Amino acid sequence: MTGGPTTGSRNRPTRKRRDHEPPAAVAEWGWRYHHLGIPRENPRPGERNLEHLRIHVAGFETSPYGIEWIQFGPDCAVSELARTVPHIAFEVDDLEEALRGKEILSPPSSPSEGVRVAMIVHDGAPIELLEFRKPSR
Repeated sequence: MTGGPTTGSRNRPTRKRRDHEPPAAVAEWGWRYHHLGIPRENPRPGERNLEHLRIHVAGFETSPYGIEWIQFGPDCAVSELARTVPHIAFEVDDLEEALRGKEILSPPSSPSEGVRVAMIVHDGAPIELLEFRKPSR
């Protein structure tokens, strides 16, 4: 992409992004916005219990902006950072490639059939990466 942000070592921008430019994750790496996960402590209307993950979620199916409210159970294996700081999630085509050179918060796992996820940290913020396997016919 001509004129877009360029990245140097450790995927840090080598120049500042202009107001009208998308971030490098979108413009250069091809990542696609999936959701914004916001930790919460209290129940919300319409929440679902994902017992195998030890979390309750609300909003994902209905938010036009992709906001998901997450309440973590006391025995949930998610890191303290992800439990307390909102995260942005991107869909990626190749999880291993997307993780290359990044600070990994949680290694790849498969929370459900056909989905692989991992979390990275950038400047103190958790970022979730999701890879969806296409069903074979």
